[in-house]
Amino acid sequence: MLDRLQALEDRYNKLNEMLSDPEVIGDTQKLREYSKEQAGLEDVVQAYREYKEVTSQLADAKEMLEDESDNEMLEMAKTEVSELSSKKEELEERLKILLLPKDPNDDKNVFMEIRGAAGGDEAALFAGDLYRMYSRYAEAQGWKIDVMEASSTGVGGYKEIIFMIDGADVYSKLKYENGAHRVQRVPETESGGRIHTSTATVAVLPEAEEVEIDVHEKDIRVDTFASSGPGGQSVNTTMSAVRLTHEPTGIVVSIQDEKSQIKNKEKAMKVLRARIYDKFQQEAQAEYDESRKSAVGTGDRSERIRTYNYPQNRVTDHRIGLTIQKLDQIMQGKLDEFIDALVMEEQAKKLEQIGE
Repeated sequence: MLDRLQALEDRYNKLNEMLSDPEVIGDTQKLREYSKEQAGLEDVVQAYREYKEVTSQLADAKEMLEDESDNEMLEMAKTEVSELSSKKEELEERLKILLLPKDPNDDKNVFMEIRGAAGGDEAALFAGDLYRMYSRYAEAQGWKIDVMEASSTGVGGYKEIIFMIDGADVYSKLKYENGAHRVQRVPETESGGRIHTSTATVAVLPEAEEVEIDVHEKDIRVDTFASSGPGGQSVNTTMSAVRLTHEPTGIVVSIQDEKSQIKNKEKAMKVLRARIYDKFQQEAQAEYDESRKSAVGTGDRSERIRTYNYPQNRVTDHRIGLTIQKLDQIMQGKLDEFIDALVMEEQAKKLEQIGE
C-alpha cells in the first residue's frame, strides 16, 4: 500500500510541474485533463502526507519513551505514543478507502428521470414531490438544475420529468437513487382517510461525453412535431418539438421544452447519448453480476429501494435496512444521512471483495 501511495504522490508532484508548463497551459485539452487528474489525487495525497508526518512523530515519541528516565516526561511520551498510534490507525483506514477503485462516472453530471408509476394521480403527485426533494438537495450542494422535459398533470404532479444536474461529483452521490420509490399516505382527494400506496421510478444516468460514446448521425431518425400541453392541446404552432430514435438500440427521446427546434434537438441529443451510454453500462453490469454480487446502487431499476410513510413521518431504505423518522426534513432535500450510509455500505462491500 505504501509503495502505491508514494507512486501517487510522485504523480501528483509531476502533475504540479506539468500544470506550470507554458506548453500545457496553452493546450486547453491537456490543461483540463491534467487538472482533473490532479484534483482526483488531492485527497489521497494529502492524507498520505499526514500519515507520513504522524508516522515520523510516532517514531520520535517511541524513541523518547526508550531513552527518557524522568517520570513526568515518561508519562507525556506514553500519552503522545497512544494518541499518535490511534491517529495512525485512523489514517490507515482512511487511506484504504481512498485507494478503493473509483467509479469512473463519479465526477460526472447526471440526467435524472422521474416517472409516476402505480397509483394514478397520486403517483404523479409523488413524482413531483421527489423532483422537489432532489431540487432542494441539489441547491444545498451548490449544483445547477436544468429541466429538459416535463409532462405535468392537472393535479400538480408529473407523469414524467427529465432534468440535468450540473456540479461537482453529482453522480457519486445521486447514483444510489436508482429504483422504485414507494409512498404511503392519505391522498388529499380521499374523503375516507384511507392510506394509499403509490410508486414512482427514478433513473440516474451519468452524462456521456462525445468522446466516450460514438453515436453516428446515420443511426438516428429525427422527427419533428408541434409541441403539446396537458391533455394534448397544441401550445406551439411551429414544428419545434423533436423526437430522436437511435435505430440500433431502439432508444427514443422526445423533447419539446424549448420553443426552438435547434435547442430541443441539442437537449434531446444529450439525453439520448446518456441513455445509450447507460444501456451499455447496464449490460456490462449484468455480465459482471453473474459472477459477483453487485454493489449498492447498481441494482435493477424496478427494485423497490425506499418507502416514504407519511402518517408515521418515516422513511426506510430497504437496501441497507435504515429507517429515519424525519420524513418532513428528507422531503426538504436533507438526504445526507441516507447517502452517507449508502456510500459507507458500498465502501464496506468493496473492502470485503478486496479481502476475498
